[in-house]
Amino acid sequence: MSGLLGNHIVTQIGILVHDIEKVSEAYAKFFGVEKPNISWTDGYELAQTEFEGKPSQARAKLAFFDMGSLQLELIEPDHHESTWRNYLNEHGEGPHHIAFSVKGMQEKIELLAQSGFPLQQKGEYPGGRYAYIDTIPQLKVLVELLEND
Repeated sequence: MSGLLGNHIVTQIGILVHDIEKVSEAYAKFFGVEKPNISWTDGYELAQTEFEGKPSQARAKLAFFDMGSLQLELIEPDHHESTWRNYLNEHGEGPHHIAFSVKGMQEKIELLAQSGFPLQQKGEYPGGRYAYIDTIPQLKVLVELLEND
């Protein structure tokens, strides 16, 4: 299997929300599971977040539901400009991205950019990094790359 990512296994679906407490409670009830802990993304010092090529103070509250073969991620962004805040403002609540695990993050970002899929936002998290690729014109949803150490 080739393709631009090196795999085609969706590992996560990200959903933007205005009220993560309320929506995570609704998902927990719907699936009959425990409501997950809600955490904040790290600040710039640790996350090194960049949005559209510039450093960003953007943060978000996150909740994760492990659903067997994939994870549902609920995202409630803060007010700073970011892929999350801008998309929520423009499109309202709902799906934001599908995520894939990759190896060689920087090489994948460069390959995708050369193929007409520019980097929109990237950052670090404990144990890895993420990158949102602007695939909306072609795929109608953002693609997120996840690389764990």
